[in-house]
Amino acid sequence: MVFTRRPAAVLTAIVAACAMAISLTACTTDANSQDTADDRTTVTSSAPGVVAMFTPSDGITLNQQTPLNKWAKLTPNLTKALTSAGFKKGDISRTTSDSLDKQSRAIQDYVVNHLSGSNTTDDAGIVISPDNITLLVAPVVEADASTRQYGDYVSQELSTADTAEGSDSTDSSDSSNSSDSSDSSTGSDSTDDSSSDASKTVGDSKNAAQAEAVDRLVSSLKLAKESGMHVVLMGNSIKGYKPDAFVRFSDAQAIGKLQAEKIVSKLELSKASKDNPKYIEVLMPYTAVDESGEASDSTFVQEAFRGIWQVLGAYYQKGVVESPSGTLNGNSTEDDWQSVAYDASKEGSTTKVLDARLAKADEHASPTRIDGIIAMNDYIASEVVTELDDLGYTGSAADINPQITISGIVGNITGKKDLSRSDVPDPIKSPEKDDSADSTDSADTQDDSTTTDKTDKTKDSQWPLVTGYGAYVSNIPSIVNGKQWMTGIEDRQTLAENIAEACALLNKGQTLTSMSSVRNTEVGGKKKVPTISGPLLAVSASNLKVTLIDPGYISLADAGL
Repeated sequence: MVFTRRPAAVLTAIVAACAMAISLTACTTDANSQDTADDRTTVTSSAPGVVAMFTPSDGITLNQQTPLNKWAKLTPNLTKALTSAGFKKGDISRTTSDSLDKQSRAIQDYVVNHLSGSNTTDDAGIVISPDNITLLVAPVVEADASTRQYGDYVSQELSTADTAEGSDSTDSSDSSNSSDSSDSSTGSDSTDDSSSDASKTVGDSKNAAQAEAVDRLVSSLKLAKESGMHVVLMGNSIKGYKPDAFVRFSDAQAIGKLQAEKIVSKLELSKASKDNPKYIEVLMPYTAVDESGEASDSTFVQEAFRGIWQVLGAYYQKGVVESPSGTLNGNSTEDDWQSVAYDASKEGSTTKVLDARLAKADEHASPTRIDGIIAMNDYIASEVVTELDDLGYTGSAADINPQITISGIVGNITGKKDLSRSDVPDPIKSPEKDDSADSTDSADTQDDSTTTDKTDKTKDSQWPLVTGYGAYVSNIPSIVNGKQWMTGIEDRQTLAENIAEACALLNKGQTLTSMSSVRNTEVGGKKKVPTISGPLLAVSASNLKVTLIDPGYISLADAGL
């Protein structure tokens, strides 16, 4: 019986093996239904896929002062976040360009190469399907010198409106030049006109080249989306173009608002009174004329002042905040940006403006009392700090409604001790406006008067709060010692993590509705665009360790420690 059962058992095993083989073959065939002729595998929607980053080259910083808000600083954070989200390092690429023309060509080449079948596999020979590719694009936008002082992330909009006009003028200029050449035998009486025409033609040619680059970029991004790729714009939007998602970094209004809000909190303006107002000056640096000699776009400075005035306007109107220079008052509005704006491109302009704003009554007078100066960015803040020192102001921001001491700051940053706190409230009435009297004798009154006079002079020369933005590495020591009270920076790590999560979801064919950092906004004139954003980080000596040193943005050496 044993021998008669063995052939039956063997036959049963063979049948089972064949069935399993057929089943495995069917599974293999089904899994590789998209195999190419050379047996390469296509990445399915469950795989993380590919991310291609296209960012501007970092601009040249002034006087070696380097803000932390740079593309070169963000991309390593992005790469780390993407690998943590499951992307392979070999599937993450980065291309930098110093002009929109070069960037648009690079994106065009990338899209065309992947759609034509070349450069579509990873190191393992896996074919990358278009719907598993996300393009992270930060369009190259020209910025003037004053705007660059805020770092690389300031959001701007790429538009073809001006360049379209430039193209029209080029045509008319060409026809005009043609007409001039044909009539040259009868009268060419102005060499200046010819020079003007030539200059105009150069400008028009530049505009035409810009328009061509914008068109190429938009066409390439549209082709990418039509093929199934995903497009995420970072920082700069494109008028009339709707991406799959948009990453909103800092804008002018947010930068101005951040500094104003921190000034309000630190000076405790809610407790200020008309009898003892706070004195605040607002500096709005901008570039009045561009490199070609034409008036620069003032949109940025207008928006920045609007952000400031939305916070401080009510305090000026109540009379609890005054401007020592009188540039702003209770009748000012958010449209009065020109009252506090100045051309920062001129050598020594900040020094001259501050000297005029804080002018003494006479050479023997004490410094003009000033409680806060909104300098807008760290480059200007560094100039303000230098000039305040020259004008005779003493102390530091730590002396104003102190929450921390300088020794406490250093000890906290180096991890040796906790911050020491001791609030010192400001009186409701200033000494010079206090008309209360007592029954003391004349000698005591004279002594009190002398003491009050010394107190007033000390108050007048007290170092004010100085705000900035950009977290310049060269300014960090000034923040530690309290000469510059605060700066601002993007929360790069959190933004990078959110961008990586969005890329993973898009490559899986999923929406971004599950992300708490995403909400629909209008981008480039297009509504309901999923937008990734986050609050700006305000950095002062009290939180410098947590915000900059612990995340690895700067070292103890950068902080002068």
